[in-house]
Amino acid sequence: MIATTLPLRDVHLPAAPGVWPPAPGWWLLLGVLLLGLAVFVALRLRRRHRRRRWQSLFDAALAAASAPAARVGRASDLLRRAARRCDPSAALLQGEDWLRFLDGPARRDFSQGEGRLLLDGGFRRQVDEPQAARACALARGRFVDLMERRR
Repeated sequence: MIATTLPLRDVHLPAAPGVWPPAPGWWLLLGVLLLGLAVFVALRLRRRHRRRRWQSLFDAALAAASAPAARVGRASDLLRRAARRCDPSAALLQGEDWLRFLDGPARRDFSQGEGRLLLDGGFRRQVDEPQAARACALARGRFVDLMERRR
């Protein structure tokens, strides 16, 4: 053949690959991320459910008591049980040592605040209703914190 009669054309490159559908590695990465997100959400929901269950257990135990002193005594008993669950030596603490244990490392609500009522409030004849409610609310929060701790 004669070179002048051949229809010569320029070299054409193929079109660039499209963005969709992604490569299998991207699908795998997306699957791993979605699985991680699902595990995170499931753990958060489980934790929330457990917290609510412990709060309702605490509230039910206090609702069974009619007098403010009895409610304070029950709150103190529940705190003892929760403390024993996470630290067996906590059952032997008394007085200021017990209040410092309830305070934890960063707070002073029990040793210097409303929580002092838990020492002897269950044994008093008369306990002020608002003071007992504040002490029980403080005890409720600490009860849930203690129940969440790992052994």
